[in-house]
Amino acid sequence: MITSTANQKVKRLVTLKKKRKARDEEQIFLAEGLRMFREVPGDMLRELYVSEAFYEKERELVDRKAGEAGVFPEVFSEQVFSHVSDTRTPQGVLCVVRRREEMSCEELLRPDQEGRKPLLMVLDNLQDPGNLGTIVRTGEGAGVTGIFLSRDCVDLYNPKTIRSTMGSIYRMPCLYVDDLPELLREMKKKKIQTYAAHLEGRTDYDREDYTGGCAFLIGNEGNGLRREVAELADTYIRIPMEGEVESLNAAIAATVLMFEAGRQRRRK
Repeated sequence: MITSTANQKVKRLVTLKKKRKARDEEQIFLAEGLRMFREVPGDMLRELYVSEAFYEKERELVDRKAGEAGVFPEVFSEQVFSHVSDTRTPQGVLCVVRRREEMSCEELLRPDQEGRKPLLMVLDNLQDPGNLGTIVRTGEGAGVTGIFLSRDCVDLYNPKTIRSTMGSIYRMPCLYVDDLPELLREMKKKKIQTYAAHLEGRTDYDREDYTGGCAFLIGNEGNGLRREVAELADTYIRIPMEGEVESLNAAIAATVLMFEAGRQRRRK
């Protein structure tokens, strides 16, 4: 059992927690908590760290998952585990996870393996880790087939983002792109309809048809979509508001749109 925060493995975990560059270099991310541990695919689990108390309570689960992945569970004292944890009340289990192989842009613009027409999210300069994680999680539940992110979006592999996905990060295809306008032009060629959630929208979101290939554009929390991105959308849509509310949080707005598309597709 490791009992010192000066241990090199402990120092490395702290670096991975804090520094995007370190995570990118190793092409990994940290997944913390019981649910994230239960759902991690065996072929993605690279390292496993548990607190002494967690190991005593969940030894059977830990040994089984570790055996399936071919890794050795490293046990930390409670103090050391709190030191590497990214939460105030650690659950006692932390995974180092290999990132899933990225799908190409071309693959995401085609029907998926289940034959579903593309239902895509395009995120422009989103900055809140919780918003991004929620969109990834909700997207899986609504039947989204892929998520595109502008290069200046918040880090998908930020520990807070990962935690907010509640496991969907293991399954939802996501891809950073350098040029969103070029992506939208490519979507036009593929006859994928693009809808910008925009304050200038004149069409209520639930009056459009999302049963074909389509993509929703969601902008920065404070500034919305950049003009050069919004101008390429086929349609501006809005979510009608009562009272004095002008707009919704980015993740909530995305949720409303995604589930409307999912509802229409189930009825088709």
